[in-house]
Amino acid sequence: MTHPTGRALSAGAFATLLLIALMMGANHVAARVAFNNGADVATAVVFRSAVTALVIVALLAAQGVRVQFSARHKRMLPLIGLLIGVQSLCLYSSVARLPVALALLAFNTYPIWAALWSWAFYKQPPERPLLLAMPVILVGLALALDVFGAASGLGAQGQWARIGAGVGFALAAGATFGLAMVMTQHEAGDVDGRVRTATTMTMAGLVALTMVVSQGGLQLPQAPAGWGGLFALTFLYGTAITILFTVLPRLGVVGNSAIMNVEPVFALILAWLILGQAIAPMQVLGALIVVGAVVTLGMRKR
Repeated sequence: MTHPTGRALSAGAFATLLLIALMMGANHVAARVAFNNGADVATAVVFRSAVTALVIVALLAAQGVRVQFSARHKRMLPLIGLLIGVQSLCLYSSVARLPVALALLAFNTYPIWAALWSWAFYKQPPERPLLLAMPVILVGLALALDVFGAASGLGAQGQWARIGAGVGFALAAGATFGLAMVMTQHEAGDVDGRVRTATTMTMAGLVALTMVVSQGGLQLPQAPAGWGGLFALTFLYGTAITILFTVLPRLGVVGNSAIMNVEPVFALILAWLILGQAIAPMQVLGALIVVGAVVTLGMRKR
């Protein structure tokens, strides 16, 4: 894996990206526990965004960090926050509908989305290895999602009736997250990572709060396990996203975010252990194809 400048990614940076993947995977398993016990998607996003924003604002105040925004930052940071808010709602909506690992697998196409957005908005065409990897990733995704319904025995129509909405939410989350990452690198990479995360989480929380109000208020967990899930997802997400927005612009988005695509593997194991979710061997093979292809893509020498 390389920096945009061509230097090899350090072992520490590699381990940091793996840690983010583990915490993000665990966050989504915790979210499913919360959803299974009465919480809804918008409530979960409000909790995790508000707590994360408040903690970082307190850190900024304690450390005496001076906050200054250029005109470009004032335009772009709210837009990045809006994208993260939409991504959060879409991804948790997918996690509530699909086995956690499959939701994350469809979402973790976001390095491909990031490359496409870089091409569309910043005239950086996708590299040949990415173009070669895309059909491999799509085949793996088709196997993992059991798109023809072979593993489930439902047939293609029955399987898509069951997974279609969840897959749609996950792909929408991947697209918006890829765009947010690219815009962060190009438009707000020079903003202090803590400041950027605070503004992003505040905006994401406001997006979710708007949905909560439209639904008539917070839908809180109805059992202790649900509260545990809500607290766990808030802690895990807040910690991981703070690290993510601090280190990722320095590492480069399009190439080096790929290592975090091991997140569905962590989620697959955790969801099996904690939620009892299991998927067919052919779906596991598809998941490994996707993860292997994207991680290989990200770790290639340039």
